[in-house]
Amino acid sequence: MRIETGRRSVTALSTAAVALVLGISEAWAAAGRPSPWETGMQEMVTELGQSVSNFHTYLVWLIAVICLFVLALLLTIVARFNERKNPVPSRTTHNTLLEVAWTIVPVLILVAIAIPSFRLLRQQLVPPQADVVIKATGYSWYWGYEYPADQGGFKFDSNMITEDSARKPDQPRLLGADNAMVVPVGKVVRVQVTSADVIHSFALPSFYIKVDAVPGRLNETWFKADKEGVYYGQCSELCGNGHPYMPIEIRVVSEQQYAAWLAEAKQRYASTEDTTPIKFANAQ
Repeated sequence: MRIETGRRSVTALSTAAVALVLGISEAWAAAGRPSPWETGMQEMVTELGQSVSNFHTYLVWLIAVICLFVLALLLTIVARFNERKNPVPSRTTHNTLLEVAWTIVPVLILVAIAIPSFRLLRQQLVPPQADVVIKATGYSWYWGYEYPADQGGFKFDSNMITEDSARKPDQPRLLGADNAMVVPVGKVVRVQVTSADVIHSFALPSFYIKVDAVPGRLNETWFKADKEGVYYGQCSELCGNGHPYMPIEIRVVSEQQYAAWLAEAKQRYASTEDTTPIKFANAQ
């Protein structure tokens, strides 16, 4: 049994290596959903997400250069300063040039990392004027979405589709929801996030958004999708035994399709119990 398991592991790793070397598309992350054997982030469809992906790639190359430099130093020391070649060790205790270099170079590296990271952090935390505001509430274990009065003033729940027969062809298993959040393409969408019970986390990789849903607190994030499509995320906070079953499905459509969906949603999700218009906080 162990031999058979080992063979399967070797086969799987070999397949992944071949996919990576040959550049098979499935080895790379796709837009909107995870892909088998993906080797990077999901394809970003927001400007902020693309900037973060580029910054991530920049850091990987920077780390690779540092690791290769340290490896070269170690190999040089092993080759040139071993006991056989240096039976009498050097008694040097100070080297001004080296001491200045190993102080200044790390500082420069940190500055090269800090400047773009602070710029991205500010872009993430200081949202532009929103075109659409949606409130997302985490429940145990599903999501509820509310659209304000200027968008129709309705709300609905979004649950994971558990039956394979109920899923649409484009909905992946464990990620498809019965009611998706729908937003227009090219518009700034501000998402206000809270929770009705325990701490959840609203996360969608392709938009580069992730914010905790905390009971009694209203957090917010934003995105502007530049490409139509269906994008998936999940609750990324360990919130209980139903944690794996809280998918987030966001459908990005054209303005015409969004207007048609709003008209249909007003009728579909109309509430007969409470006619009070839905109001949202306006963060300053």
